[in-house]
Amino acid sequence: MIHADAGVIIRLIEGEAKVRAPIEARLQGIRSQRPLILTSRLSRLECRCKPLREKKDRLLRLFDAFFASPDVKLAEIDEAVVEKATELRASFGLKTPDAIHAATAILAGASEFWTADRDYLRCPELKVVLFDAV
Repeated sequence: MIHADAGVIIRLIEGEAKVRAPIEARLQGIRSQRPLILTSRLSRLECRCKPLREKKDRLLRLFDAFFASPDVKLAEIDEAVVEKATELRASFGLKTPDAIHAATAILAGASEFWTADRDYLRCPELKVVLFDAV
């Protein structure tokens, strides 16, 4: 199972075709896994905030459908995640939301961590797959 941070999810849902293409291609390679994507419940907040603020109902519905999909598992931010995130933030200087995403992936045993944020490369416990902006 892979972990996708909010940036990758946003690219997948609302990005232009050239931005979505590498993510979609990589997803095709793991279609047999269920769920396909693990993410922190924090991603739901991060992805839905702007469409909600800007009253973009169609986009909000797309995000809601994504997070409701059986292909997506939302991991809760529990005590273990907070403790691991604290260690990661202290050790590698990750921002708090990034530390929560990294801790979620590590504790869940995610095989890969999908992001566009190079800061995660500082964390040796993650197998980071970068989806840089095109």
